[in-house]
Amino acid sequence: MGKLIATTQATIDGVIDPVGEWVQPDGDHGVYSFERQAKSAGMVLGRKTFEGLAGYWPSKTGKWADMVNAIPKYVGSKTLSGELEWNGTLLEGDLEDSIPKLKEEVEGDLYMHGSGEFAHALAEKGLVDVYEVYLNPLVWGEGNLHVLGDRGTIWLELADVQRFDSGVVLLTYLPGQTNAPDRI
Repeated sequence: MGKLIATTQATIDGVIDPVGEWVQPDGDHGVYSFERQAKSAGMVLGRKTFEGLAGYWPSKTGKWADMVNAIPKYVGSKTLSGELEWNGTLLEGDLEDSIPKLKEEVEGDLYMHGSGEFAHALAEKGLVDVYEVYLNPLVWGEGNLHVLGDRGTIWLELADVQRFDSGVVLLTYLPGQTNAPDRI
C-alpha cells in the first residue's frame, strides 16, 4: 500500500508560491526529489493545481517535463467531469473513500503538489501520510505564505530532517495530534 506524500517547496519566510522564480531543481535536493517521484505511482492534485500544471508542463522538455508529463495524475474535483487529458483520472466519490482506495490499488507512493483548499481537505480528513517541506535558503519577501491555505490548524510531528549540500533542508512531518495547544 502506497503513502500519500504532500510535498512543497518553501522559503525561509514561508513563501510557497510562486515557486518558478526561486526553486533550483538541479541541486542535490532536486536529484533526490526527482528520483523519488520518478519511481512513484503518480500525483494527487486538486483541480486548480491540475489545471495550472497542465497549462505549463505539456509544452516543456527535459527530464522533469518527461517525468511529470508521463506520470499518472489523480484529480480531486467537485466541478470537473468526464475524461481528463494529460494522464489525468478523476477521483470518484468522497475523498474519504477514493484516496484510501487509490492507495490500495497503486504500487508505490503518491505525491501531492500544490496547496490550498484541496490540500487542506486531505490533511483535515487525515488522508495525508507524510508531509515534506523543502526549505530553501532564501527570503523571498512576497507571495503566498500559507502551505495549506489559511483554513485552520493542522498539527504535525517532526519525523526527520535532511540537509543537502545545496543548502536546502528537507523537513519531513507525520500527522500529529489534532489538539496540541500545550506544545506551544
